[in-house]
This record gives sequence, C-alpha cells and structure tokens, in this order.
Amino acid sequence: MEAIKRIRELRGISQDYLARALCVDRSTVAKWETSGGFPRGDKIPEIAKLLSCSIDALYGLRPLENIDDATS
Repeated sequence: MEAIKRIRELRGISQDYLARALCVDRSTVAKWETSGGFPRGDKIPEIAKLLSCSIDALYGLRPLENIDDATS
C-alpha cells in the first residue's frame, strides 16, 4: 500500500504520528508503505480517516490528485 506513504507525506503526517494514532509500531507503518505487509482490515477505515482520503485512494483506485474528493 505505497499510496499510504504518498498520501501521508502530502498531508504532512509523520509515520510516528500515524502509528501512535493507530496503536501500532512505527515499523509496522513503514512495512505497509514499502509493501512489506498490509494493514488489518479494521485499520483501513481508520487510516483513511486519519489521512483524510477515501479507501479507494489507499488502494490506488483513485488518482492522488483526487484524494480530496471523497473520504469513504
């Protein structure tokens, strides 16, 4: 889910902040961002909410220039 990194950086959010907000280790967020793993299904809506984007954007189904269009 490399889109997490791109959206997180666009939003100016650190890996540490995202990890703390999701109650996971920073290394877990790093793994998600480098395709070393995937978030649990219950974390996906939380990630989308924290990054103010749609779930489609997290999966790369919505172009990044449209990430502000919807927040699933």
